[in-house]
Amino acid sequence: MKVWGKGVAWCCMLALSLCLFGHTVQSFEPQAQTVAQLVTWGTRGELVQQTQQRLKDLGFYRGTVDGIFGEKTYEAILEFQEANNLTPDGIAGDATLNALGIITGQPSEGGNLENLGEEELMLLASIIHGEARGEPHEGQVAVGAVVLNRVESPNFPNTIADVIYQEGAFDAVRDKQFYLTPNEASIQAAKDALSGWDPVEGALYYWNPATATSRWIWSIPITHTIGRHVFGKK
Repeated sequence: MKVWGKGVAWCCMLALSLCLFGHTVQSFEPQAQTVAQLVTWGTRGELVQQTQQRLKDLGFYRGTVDGIFGEKTYEAILEFQEANNLTPDGIAGDATLNALGIITGQPSEGGNLENLGEEELMLLASIIHGEARGEPHEGQVAVGAVVLNRVESPNFPNTIADVIYQEGAFDAVRDKQFYLTPNEASIQAAKDALSGWDPVEGALYYWNPATATSRWIWSIPITHTIGRHVFGKK
């Protein structure tokens, strides 16, 4: 009985050691992310938290690891990018995240609207808020639908982030209104668009006829009018 007790104790200690060793090794491995691929203003969640923690570990981030992208997160990303010869834009895309040891999933060919997470929801809500706050709910959903329609179109980038940040695509990105915190109405509109509601039936463009200055945009056939915006598709 005495020998058997020692054997059991030794086995238990060995199992515990293996568990602890396995945990230690795992903590140094990059954590794969297959949903979110961009950390920027308006995003929050686990990926933001992981980014903050890695930046903090490396001495770039001095704020609270709370999973909320704010000024300190932006400044830390910018500082890290400058120190690592990355494009200094304060946005943690695939290249920056990979440099931090956070492996992101690569976008698939064509549209990439499956398995989206909170980061994509907040990006969509932010562009809705920046472009269409004050519009009726259907009009806000329609703006979100245009973004998603572009993701699915072969003529536009194939992720929500890339569609939003495409040069010259949205005035709200240019004039920084995109970086305002989206309200509950914008978030709900984003959820409705992501759930499949498309009030403009595949439209790829929208504009305000009262303020539009581009001659080219008027070459787009108008298919819907909601609130102050008209929507169309070539």
